[in-house]
Amino acid sequence: MTSRRFGRALRGEWALDPQVLYLNHGTVGATPRRVLAEQQRLREQMELQPSRFLLREVAALAGAPSPRPSRLRVAAAEIARFVGSAPDDLVFVDNATTGANAVLQSFDLREGDEILVTDHGYGAVTNAARFVARRAGAVVRGVTLPYPRFDAAETVSRVGAAIGARTRLALLDHITSESALLLPLGELADACRRRGVAVLADGAHAPGAIALDIASLGVDWYTGNLHKWAWAPRGSGLLWAAAPRQATLHPPVISWGLDEGYAREFDWIGTRDPTPWLAAPAGVRFMAELGTAEVQRWNHELAWEAGRWLCRQWGTDLGVNEAATATMITVPLPSRLGASREDAARLRDALLLEDDIEVQLHAWGGGLWARISAQIYNEMADMERFGAAVLRRG
Repeated sequence: MTSRRFGRALRGEWALDPQVLYLNHGTVGATPRRVLAEQQRLREQMELQPSRFLLREVAALAGAPSPRPSRLRVAAAEIARFVGSAPDDLVFVDNATTGANAVLQSFDLREGDEILVTDHGYGAVTNAARFVARRAGAVVRGVTLPYPRFDAAETVSRVGAAIGARTRLALLDHITSESALLLPLGELADACRRRGVAVLADGAHAPGAIALDIASLGVDWYTGNLHKWAWAPRGSGLLWAAAPRQATLHPPVISWGLDEGYAREFDWIGTRDPTPWLAAPAGVRFMAELGTAEVQRWNHELAWEAGRWLCRQWGTDLGVNEAATATMITVPLPSRLGASREDAARLRDALLLEDDIEVQLHAWGGGLWARISAQIYNEMADMERFGAAVLRRG
């Protein structure tokens, strides 16, 4: 591992229950104490003069026009630098699912058109694709990725081969949810672009987990979460759109900014608490203080080491290679533990309620799988504790 500063030494920076081994950072995130403190400071400031804070300073809806950017635009500019975007190309959304819905509901889908998805897509986002397709009389076409023997080149080949004459939009993950695969998004986008297919990238797990340069990926839209691996408060997500795509992109909730520009439409969709977005830069700054590249390297190396070690202990086969691993890894459990969704739910409950271990489990392909999240408050001893708890069962 790369730094002795990480692991148990940093657990106090999070408010996580010290009795629970938390290996599930990727599900809903966990916000550092100092970022929560910044959010609370902003909330207290907002409550001093709520109307001024929200309508003048956050969204510039009231008062004379100001030459200074709004609080949201200032925060967006800082996050844009972190993810490789021009400030004007990025807006805040509640989460990646909201961002995907904005794109899907804005897309000019016609009867008979196709949306291409993969069998590793996030279920909620795939449902959104099904919904808009059903409404338009369009079709959702699925492509099966090579898994668990994952191969990046084969993935690109399969996606390219699945594009048909009526394929208009491809919905592609950057890092898949259950299987935790880091996909070759740039190559996938290039294969789609050469066939005239627009690309919506679901980067729910990417900001903060990997070095990110959205503008270089060749996608049309990119949505991601900041409250997972970028340590922002919940719900804080981003939506990026290439400049030619912005004029036709609208938020799922239409409000005062209609037809006044991309950022203005998304910056205000009604009264809400904007502090998750305003505090998001505090998470990025904390990571920079620790060393962003070092944080990402620690999490990657820990996930990769844990995956290989657990497979050796359990007598299972990992299947994926290191290049397909970011900060999470999905590992097959011993076959004796079951194969159904009910088996996964029972085991997950037992690990939490009996062993104080929180980890994501799911059933797939006739077996059970554990998706382990590696965050800098984790260390290899945590993975060993989890591995031993699994071996005691069955």
